Amino acid sequence: MDTLRFATYLAPNIYDAYAFIARSVGEKIGLPAHLAVGQSFNAFACGQVDVGFLCGLPYTQLADAPDHAIELLAAPVLHGERYQQRPIYFSDVVVRKDSPYTSFDDLRGCGWAYNQRTSHSGWNIVCYNLWQRGEMSDYFGELVETGSHLRSLSLVLDGVIDATAIDSQVLDVFCLQHPEQAESLHVIETFGPSPIPPVVIASMLDSDLKRRVQDILLTLHEDSIAASALHQGAIERFVHVCDEDYNPIRKINREAISFKSL
Repeated sequence: MDTLRFATYLAPNIYDAYAFIARSVGEKIGLPAHLAVGQSFNAFACGQVDVGFLCGLPYTQLADAPDHAIELLAAPVLHGERYQQRPIYFSDVVVRKDSPYTSFDDLRGCGWAYNQRTSHSGWNIVCYNLWQRGEMSDYFGELVETGSHLRSLSLVLDGVIDATAIDSQVLDVFCLQHPEQAESLHVIETFGPSPIPPVVIASMLDSDLKRRVQDILLTLHEDSIAASALHQGAIERFVHVCDEDYNPIRKINREAISFKSL
């Protein structure tokens, strides 16, 4: 191996933090490291991606696939009291601050944006909550797939759409980067907590390399420069996680599957 290939399947406003992580891991191992924007989850099985940052829903689907192309390495613990020093996150339902909506129950018939159907925080857990409430797929008056959390936020801020559900890490980083725009947003509901998007590694890689990458991730926060870079992604540190930690996402997906098929 002459290059350690990383890919992120997460929001672009966290890209710089993950690029720093990739470079740091590469430097400590002694290999050049490159972070790309992930295009396909098949890249792990094809040998095109070694380490990835991805949402919990596709993680469970890849982990449960017969080829077992990936393995867990670690997961981030985010800054903030509500994260309880645990590898969790939330799905925050946001509207404009001047919006008449004050709770999720007010959103019947509204214009709703979601990032994509492979997203746990943007789609899966929303469908689950609608299913729990006994609602049908026509609950929202308009449903717009935007392709990204940031695009969904932009549509809400511009008044084009009424509401959306945002990965809380993405929202935290957005608030750090754009405090004035963040002042125009209001969180009216929070779903979760859910197991946070993990870091995974291709199963085909050497076991010693897997262990070394994991050890680096788990101790990265101990360096003050690294800790500052992690903070730009709202990350405090990385911790061990196991496959069973992601069973809540599997459960939510199973129970919401009938709603999502409507």
